[in-house]
Amino acid sequence: MKKIIIAIDSFKGCLTSREANQAAAEGILCMLPDAEVVQLPVSDGGEGWLEAFRAVAGGTLTELTVCDPLMRPVTARYLVSGETAVIETAQASGLTLLSPEERNPMVATSYGTGQLIADAVRKGCRHIIVGLGGSATSDCGIGMLRAIIDSFGKHARWGDIRALDDISFTIATDVTNPLCGEQGAAQVFAPQKGATPAVVAYLDARARRFADVSARHFGYDRRNEPGAGAAGGLGYAFMQYMNATCCTGIDLLLRAAHFDDMLRTAALVITGEGSADRQTLMGKLPYGILQHAKAHDVPVWLIAGHVADRRHLLEAGFDKAECINPANLSLSEAMKPETAIRNIRLFLNRHAQTISLISQTP
Repeated sequence: MKKIIIAIDSFKGCLTSREANQAAAEGILCMLPDAEVVQLPVSDGGEGWLEAFRAVAGGTLTELTVCDPLMRPVTARYLVSGETAVIETAQASGLTLLSPEERNPMVATSYGTGQLIADAVRKGCRHIIVGLGGSATSDCGIGMLRAIIDSFGKHARWGDIRALDDISFTIATDVTNPLCGEQGAAQVFAPQKGATPAVVAYLDARARRFADVSARHFGYDRRNEPGAGAAGGLGYAFMQYMNATCCTGIDLLLRAAHFDDMLRTAALVITGEGSADRQTLMGKLPYGILQHAKAHDVPVWLIAGHVADRRHLLEAGFDKAECINPANLSLSEAMKPETAIRNIRLFLNRHAQTISLISQTP
């Protein structure tokens, strides 16, 4: 039998990628105990990025106290493998670190992310991979830059910081938005971080001013680069100030996992996310997995807690696009972890015979 690869994104607010994968594996193995099932925790750069990267690439977790988005102390971790550090922005600057009442992108800062970077550089890391996603901020990375300046030369100017001269940066995000304008960081993402329309307008104007000043200083302008608007403009700061390379999180992760090699002996890939619709086809994690699998002619099943635009998903190349939940199940019940785990298992139970046939195809 060929192997079955399970690579399901987190069901946000419900299951981690690892939990969803495990439920799917159990659903298959209870019916097909001899099946070869490979679980691959995945993330697009947001929450779960460290766990996913550690699962495929190994490394040691480093823990330290940094500032959260409101400059309160919080314990955060990053991953070190040789001279490479993997940082998850959500660890220090994440929206989940704040209560709904505390969300305020006028004051939320990315300072803690800068502290993580500075610590990794001090410890000898020469390549920094940063997962952008789930941030509470819309400060264009100014807080992050200030933390680095404070760490390597208080009251210095950015150009005086020599510690980053030989450091390469790669940022991971599935966001392609520019920094400013209708599709920019403030207009698109700040409302979910607590911004009113007036605050959105102010944040967008502030971003424009910062980009204008930065462009005059450097002689080039990265504000319109795809990904500049990621994580409240952190993407812009990395590209403008650190010459970072921007990649999709899933492509970085799949390369580290040698996913294409795995596909050469795979019969089926099962991926998924909490809610799947036509936006899934705009660079989201399951679509990235689909692109790799299609290149090897491996069928891909997409499962989700909610599915819309099913025809578009199938036309894009998914061999299945199915909702795991019964039609009459309430949202509150569907969001319970135990319910989601049970329904993932049951879905794979029901399709075990088809999976068996696929896995035995020469």
